[in-house]
Amino acid sequence: MPLAPPITDIEQLKSHPALACLVAWNAAAVQAVKFDREELTIWIEKDAIREVGAILRDFPDCPFNYLCDVTCVDWYPSEPRFEVVYHLLSISQKERVRLKARLQGSSPALESVTSVWPAANHYEREVFDLFGVRFTGHPNLRRIMMPDDWEGHPLRKDYPVEGYR
Repeated sequence: MPLAPPITDIEQLKSHPALACLVAWNAAAVQAVKFDREELTIWIEKDAIREVGAILRDFPDCPFNYLCDVTCVDWYPSEPRFEVVYHLLSISQKERVRLKARLQGSSPALESVTSVWPAANHYEREVFDLFGVRFTGHPNLRRIMMPDDWEGHPLRKDYPVEGYR
């Protein structure tokens, strides 16, 4: 069975509860959308990520009350270099959504969502440790996997295979 082509037009996807809520709140915060293989991805303006998280968590029709994961993608050498990815679940509605925020490679920083979802604490520390993305407002942003004296961030694509010497 062939796959349906992805839908990237915001107007066609406004019936999705998460997107409808965000567009009604601030259409400028939504940079792009993609619905592919029954999954919705929303690219969010990086300065609005914490507010978007709080809005989706408290949305009465479809509360995205569970943060499944926070991860990062390094698109080196392209700019914007990093994409921080949030996987959300509405337990009551059995609905999923993926939020993405693009960051420049020179000084990647994003507001922490630990005030919205406390579970983000360790995920954000992992992204910081392995990719070097800083989360402003994080309560304890320090390395979680690598030793404290480790140089660099090992999941960056420009990190030397054998480490710095």
